[in-house]
Amino acid sequence: MVSTDYLVIGSGIAGLSFALKMAHKFPDRTVCITTKSDEDESNTKYAQGGVASVSDLGEDSYQKHISDTLIAGDGLCDATIVEMVVTGGPERVRELMSWGAHFDKGKNGKLALGREGGHSEHRIIHHKDSTGHEIELALLNQVRQRHNITMFQYHFAIDLITEHQLYGTKPSIPICYGAYVLDQKTGKVETFCAKNTVLATGGVGMVYGHTTNPAIATGDGIAMAYRAGAQIQDMEFVQFHPTVLYDGKAGQSFLISEAVRGFGAYLRNKKGHRFMPDYDTRTELAPRDIVSRSIDQELKKFGDPCVFLDCSHLDLKEFKTHFPNIYEECRARHITIEKDWIPIVPAAHYLCGGIVVDPHGRTTVKNLFACGECSRTGLHGANRLASNSLLEALVYAHNIFRYLEHRKIFPASVAIPKWDDRGTQFTKEKILIRHNMNRLQALMQDYVGIVRSTARLQKGIKHLDTIYSEIEELYRTTKVDVALCELRNMINVAHLIIGQSLKRKENKGGFYNIELEPIKNV
Repeated sequence: MVSTDYLVIGSGIAGLSFALKMAHKFPDRTVCITTKSDEDESNTKYAQGGVASVSDLGEDSYQKHISDTLIAGDGLCDATIVEMVVTGGPERVRELMSWGAHFDKGKNGKLALGREGGHSEHRIIHHKDSTGHEIELALLNQVRQRHNITMFQYHFAIDLITEHQLYGTKPSIPICYGAYVLDQKTGKVETFCAKNTVLATGGVGMVYGHTTNPAIATGDGIAMAYRAGAQIQDMEFVQFHPTVLYDGKAGQSFLISEAVRGFGAYLRNKKGHRFMPDYDTRTELAPRDIVSRSIDQELKKFGDPCVFLDCSHLDLKEFKTHFPNIYEECRARHITIEKDWIPIVPAAHYLCGGIVVDPHGRTTVKNLFACGECSRTGLHGANRLASNSLLEALVYAHNIFRYLEHRKIFPASVAIPKWDDRGTQFTKEKILIRHNMNRLQALMQDYVGIVRSTARLQKGIKHLDTIYSEIEELYRTTKVDVALCELRNMINVAHLIIGQSLKRKENKGGFYNIELEPIKNV
């Protein structure tokens, strides 16, 4: 058994920044971080664009950033939360820099600011086209220097510990006492007792298979919180990134940053027609939901597998300076951007909903907090404004810290039972897990994609119920492993996405049902 003051599940920007603040403030308290892969493997690592934050009050303003966020969110943002996150952002960015994160600067020595879809000004703070990786490295370097932080790599959180595990009951306000965690190297399930637990588990992209997310993005935190009785909301708002390099393969795909369109790239169909002006006055810089639907419309119109991003008219030297990784990835695939168009398609990218939290990051489960992509704060509404995600993670990790630093630590008053897997056997049905994983991803791609319909959603639920029954039976009778638990979590997440999609009766932002009133683009 592991006992700790603070258990953080996830090692991205949200989890690491919270752990770092808490460990620094209270050197006599313990912080444990569990992560199911390497310590640096997270959605944060793959964030190319940057952090949206007002840094030049001469050219930009908080009100402009707030307005852009509200417009992108299509009427469903919480305006108070938007103001809090936007105005709190600059201080969090300065904090990152003090921890060793480096951001690009212009010739005048000031931060070089990029612009992305939905933004009215240049305000994206970045480190070339690998901002997330730079931030991740800086945070990990700081975390390693804290004696009271322990990192548990290759430790997969299976379930949160609540009264349900203790007494077999589900009270109206459940309490979290920690989590059961699988040590992947020993195969044993360990009990992590915690006075406070923070979920920072990232997104759900692998539910769709074709995604920008890494293989670890299987919605584990959301599924665990849902099973523990936490409120989950806005799961229908899955944001598809418009420009993902098309290679005809499933799995994680290479992202072509939004900033490339901000830099001046054009979207063209196979005939060479620049089509975005046909759909929106903001052309390539329209919010992601509009660009993704426009591309989807072009693909269906011509029956093509992809459209193209044209960078041939851009300054090559400047492009290579700003986007070195994108340039090299294209070159490795024999795409010469100064003359070739980059084949692209939309792919599942970001979840705007998740575990409902208040401004302090508190969930509806006592002693359980959430931040980052797994949380639903009210910032994004129906559609996330580009590069607001890293900003949100930083602000909410800070808010949880601020809340908890004034809370006394009380020892657990209950005895936590060990993980009970009596009567289970090691599975010999690996093929069943892999087969159902493929079925689930195909189902979500075909029935619950960019453009949905009530009929397809209802059929999707029926297919999903069959998969659910098979996997739940397997879970009850076999010893847990990562693949089985991930699939179980993904099925829970898929149910939430489809169920909440069926309940939504109005098209908003990233949600579009062809049987409802169409969205009017600006």
